[in-house]
Formats: sequence, structure tokens, C-alpha cells
Amino acid sequence: MKYELVAGFETHVELSTKTKIFCSCTTAFGGEPNTHCCPVCIGLPGTLPKLNERVVEYAIMAGLATDCEIAEIAKMDRKNYCYPDLPKAYQISQYDKPLCEHGHITLSNGRQIRILRIHIEEDAGKLIHNHGDTYVDYNRGGVPLIEIVTEPDFRSVDEAKEYVERLQQIMRYIGVSDCRMEEGSMRCDVNISVRPVGSEKLGTRTEIKNMNSITNIAKAMEYEFERQTDLIESGGEVVQETLRYDADSNTTSSMRSKEDAHDYRYFREPDLVTISVPRERVEEIRSRLPELPQKKFIRYTEEYGIPEKDAALLIKYRAIAEYFDEASKGLKSPKTASNFIIGQMFRRLETEADKEKFAVKTTAAQLSEMCLLIESGKLRNNLAKSALEKMLDSGSPITAFVSSEDMAGLDENTLTEYCQNAISAMPNAVSDYKGGKEKALMALLGNVMKQSRGRADAASVTAKLKELIK
Repeated sequence: MKYELVAGFETHVELSTKTKIFCSCTTAFGGEPNTHCCPVCIGLPGTLPKLNERVVEYAIMAGLATDCEIAEIAKMDRKNYCYPDLPKAYQISQYDKPLCEHGHITLSNGRQIRILRIHIEEDAGKLIHNHGDTYVDYNRGGVPLIEIVTEPDFRSVDEAKEYVERLQQIMRYIGVSDCRMEEGSMRCDVNISVRPVGSEKLGTRTEIKNMNSITNIAKAMEYEFERQTDLIESGGEVVQETLRYDADSNTTSSMRSKEDAHDYRYFREPDLVTISVPRERVEEIRSRLPELPQKKFIRYTEEYGIPEKDAALLIKYRAIAEYFDEASKGLKSPKTASNFIIGQMFRRLETEADKEKFAVKTTAAQLSEMCLLIESGKLRNNLAKSALEKMLDSGSPITAFVSSEDMAGLDENTLTEYCQNAISAMPNAVSDYKGGKEKALMALLGNVMKQSRGRADAASVTAKLKELIK
């Protein structure tokens, strides 16, 4: 019997506010243990929380960017459980009245992953296990989170990977989180079940907790799918439980039985007032959202004629996309600017972090000026490439490295002279070309380009060489 994977995600995204959700402690990553906390975020008796307005705003932005409905009235609830990372023995979260509901993210295969809800909550502290001892660091406790919960709409590991990548990209674009999975600011809980292909009934699910790597998410899902399938085929039953994933052994293991909502004894948080979200406030926030990556992708490919592979690279990080948008203004072919960005500029940016910052010395206006000179026929592409290297080193404009004489091109007599020089200097290449080796012409072309210091037009040189070699 063939089985299919069914999965849903609960993704915790740490919000990029300067202070915590219910107090004024810093949210800065790192720091000595238990130095970024106060009586409020560790829940000492007599303290009262106060909701950070920016947290609500960021959650609404996330909801709008994923096509969610924004609630006019929402509230906070207590989620009760006793664990050392929660000194209050409860977490302030949202249960039946979250801020955002019923959104979606569309994948490249056209399938929509439905978002059930996005709610705000506080993060817990961090447990450090060391040689049998356990230490608690409450620096992370009270850091604001949004939890993005999907329906069980995933049918493959590839869909799951793309969803996480797109969600990460969206959250970064709108500026609510840096989504650095390696630092824990984006973590995924993956709910997985299997069922016979064609069945509509959901199987018993397990939950793999706190995945902070797309690679490990994929490996864990593949392993758990195979484990559940083997268990069912051998006559066993899948137990609903919470699992941890061990990357070293590529296995999952049980942490505890899987809780349901009633196990947490949710009730309204008595120390916080109802959240009211006026429609005009929602529309004001909507008006400040940037153009989202998939809309940029459609614009780049359909309006600008950028190849899909190149468009995907341009939209990956907001800084690059906005640089390209500025550089391509007024160009007949925005692909000219795209080629320089993806070619020469990307070669200088060794890491993904470098590309995310995109701190190049050449401004978008300077690149646009250079591209306009190319489109006007005043600047040859090969001369532009060598000049751009100097521009990127210095931050100076194209006019600092290319003179009016360079942009004048070659007259017919000079072009002929250079071509004849190349033919005389490279008899073997001429012989090879006459013998049918078309590539030999490139060596002659290179010689002419060297003589002209890049001023010659490659098409004109090629035509002139063919004419003289007859």
C-alpha cells in the first residue's frame, strides 16, 4: 500500500522589537545569562504586565502580508503548564480570539498553504543541559513572538521547505523579524501523520518540536514519514506524542505525550485589557507594507522580461530588490542592471549575510547612469564591466573611469587597422578559423579589444574580421 505524508506547521517568529512583550527589558540576542530580565518577565508576585503596542502592530503586518483577516477584537489568555523555563507556570498567549485568522501562502506549484491563525505570545526561557545538570537562562523569557499555525496542507517535504523559505522571506521583507533560525528567532514545530493515498481521513499525528534549520526540518520529516509508514505496515499504531530530532543520528525520539488544548486549561488573562483594532488603523498599517517578494517576482518576469532564475535571486533579499528597482528606473531593458547585479556584484558578496546587507559602494543611481550610457550606444558592455570593478572599489561614478573619447567608439579606419593587426599577429588563429573552427575568431576578437582598450563594438569587430579573412 502507498502512503502519503500529511503535515502542518506551527512556526514561532521572534519579533524585532527593542523591548519585550510585557516589560521594558531588552530583546537583544545573547548577553550574560539572566541579565536581560526583570520581576515582570520572570513573574514575581505583585508584578503586572503591560502589552507592547509595537508587538500588536507587527502581528497585524504579518497577518496582512499573508492575506489573513484581522480581528477587530482580540484578547490574551493564560496557557497553563509547569516547566522550568516558565517561572510563572503559565505562558501569556492567545487562544480563542487571536489577532489574525484564515490567511494563506501560495507555493510555486500553485497550491495554497492555508494559515489557520497568527497569534502573539511571550517566549519562554532557555534550558541548558550540561553533564547531568540543568541551568535556566531567562533572558529570552518575555521576548515577543508570533505563532503562525497552518492547516495540515503539506503533502511533501519539498512543499514544507518552500513554505518555510517563503515565510522567512516575507517576515524579513516587512521588517518584523530577522528570522535567523540559527539564533532561534524562527523555530518550527512540525506535525506529521501518514495515510493511505486516496484516503481523506487524517492519521494519528506526532509533533517534532523546535526545528531551527530548513535542512533538519527536511531530514526529520523524511525520517518520521518512513518511521510511521514502517510502523503501520508492521501492524503497529502511531502514538500521538511530542518528539525531538537528533541531527547526529538522524532520528526522532519521544519527549512526552502530545497535549491537546484542554490540557493547558486556557482562561482569559486577567491582568491585560481587551485588544481593540480599529479598521482605519489596519488600513494605515497596510499602506506602509512594502511590495512583497512574490509580487516583485511576477513584475520582474512578466513586465521586465527577467528570467525566473535571475528574478528569484533579485527578490531573495529586500535590500537587493530595492536596489534593483532604483537602478532599473528609466531603462528600456532592466535586465541590463540585473546582469551587473547578479554577475559582478554578487561575486563580491561571499555569504548570504553579505547579500542580505548588500553594502556595495556603487549606488543604484550610479549603476543606472552606467546602464543608460550602454543603452544609448555611448558605452560598450566590455568597457562598462571593467569600469564597474573600479566603481565598486571606489564608490566613484562611471565618468571617473570612462572619458568622452572612450565613449566615442572607433572610426572605420581605426577598426580596420586593429583587425589587420590582429590577423597579422595571430596567423594560427586565422588558419584555424579558415579550417572551420569558429571559436578561433574569439581569440582575434580579444586581440582587437585589447588594442582598443574595450572601446570597440564586438559585433562590428566580428563582422570586420570575417570580411578581412575571406
